Amino acid sequence: MALYFLSYDLRKPQRNYQPLYDKLGEYKAVRVLESLWCFNRYNTSASGLRDHFKQFVDSNDGLCVTEASDWATLNALATPKDLK
Repeated sequence: MALYFLSYDLRKPQRNYQPLYDKLGEYKAVRVLESLWCFNRYNTSASGLRDHFKQFVDSNDGLCVTEASDWATLNALATPKDLK
C-alpha cells in the first residue's frame, strides 16, 4: 500500500468542490491542509490517480498527486496517522 497526497487549485469563480470531496471520501482520505488530502491506495501510480481524479474537476483546474515515502506537518488539520 502506498501513501498519496492530492493537492488541487479549483480556479473558476463558482467552484464546486463537492464531486471531488465525494470521491476523496470514497478513498477514506483525510484533509491535511485546506486543499491537500492524503490517502492510501494499492496497485496504482501518481499519474494514474491524476487521470482518475481529473474527471472530478474542471479542465482548467490544477491537480498534483504525489506518492510519499516521508512526510512532516505543522499546524495541519490532520495527518496520514489519522487514516483508517
